[in-house]
Amino acid sequence: MTIVSTSHAHISQTGAAPCDGPGAAPAALTDREPHVPAEQLVAEMVPPPRFDGVRFATYLPDPKQPSQAEAVRVLGAFAEGLGGGAAHGGAGRRRWFRREPRQQAPSGPRGVYLDGGYGVGKTHLLASLWHAAPAAPERKAFGTFVELTNLVGALGFQQTVRTLAGHQLLCIDEFELDDPGDTVLVSSLLAKLVENGVALAATSNTLPGKLGEGRFAAADFLREIQGLAAHFRTLRIDGEDYRHRGLPQAPEPATDDEVARAARRTPGATLDHFPDLLSHLSRVHPSRYGALVRDVGAVCLTEVKPVPDQSTALRLVVLADRLYDREIPVVTSGVPFDELFSEEMLAGGYRKKYFRAISRLTALARDGKALTGD
Repeated sequence: MTIVSTSHAHISQTGAAPCDGPGAAPAALTDREPHVPAEQLVAEMVPPPRFDGVRFATYLPDPKQPSQAEAVRVLGAFAEGLGGGAAHGGAGRRRWFRREPRQQAPSGPRGVYLDGGYGVGKTHLLASLWHAAPAAPERKAFGTFVELTNLVGALGFQQTVRTLAGHQLLCIDEFELDDPGDTVLVSSLLAKLVENGVALAATSNTLPGKLGEGRFAAADFLREIQGLAAHFRTLRIDGEDYRHRGLPQAPEPATDDEVARAARRTPGATLDHFPDLLSHLSRVHPSRYGALVRDVGAVCLTEVKPVPDQSTALRLVVLADRLYDREIPVVTSGVPFDELFSEEMLAGGYRKKYFRAISRLTALARDGKALTGD
């Protein structure tokens, strides 16, 4: 069953109205209570805004890395192979998605896995595959591994299966192997979707600073998904890996007054006390963090400090991903983002998430520096 949403998320404001223009009183994220209809959570599983315009034609392979051009060729053929009459409705579509005659599904691998380090364009290629797949937008889904687990948390396992089973393609960016429970959950979900003829595509990254780890990413992925491994074709994408350069240095934080001033003069900006925002995130389901920051022009935070525990840290990672997807600048006072997570966290099982959050928040903080200038 495919659900197409015609409704919009409702965001109640319990405090100040959104900042509509320079000089207006800034709103606060802590005043926002997003209520997203369950069907809209699925309808919004599309490539992030920064990848709206990407296509295979806009991916520029490095001539020194033939695997990049080969990936474009293979993914293009994979997208074409997803047609089979399904994209045009009619009897072909009914045959494709009817459960009983599974032998009528197209032969060959029903999934592709893009294996490679950071900065080689895997998300660009994955989003290009989504755009190229010959199906209506409501019959293909794109989301991160975390968004998929959050969807299951919001809808329940069986409802998620029923909702996604009518899709032609599911793209999963940043497949994560650091939580055995989540890996088993998603593997079980994907097995059900494969039974219903859904094609799969996935990427994952390896930890910055672990040179050579990318060479084992495909083996780790195929081992963890176990029974699904036979459905995936692995595409290795070589290229310069930004891990060799290390994490970018976080910019110097602003003062509280500079943060407040930036919030007042930036249309659509929000202004929050960082500890209060962390507390608010604990009361909002992570699947609604995207709605929480919808139409926000900038996020301004005072008194940023190291997160107190792992549960809080993981919620902050999800918020960082949603801010990065929407390219929302961040202006902060307090400690720089590279001091958000303790050494113990950065050495633990979720370290990849934390390094990603630092990198993304740092990039957004660099964008936000322009908002503090006189």
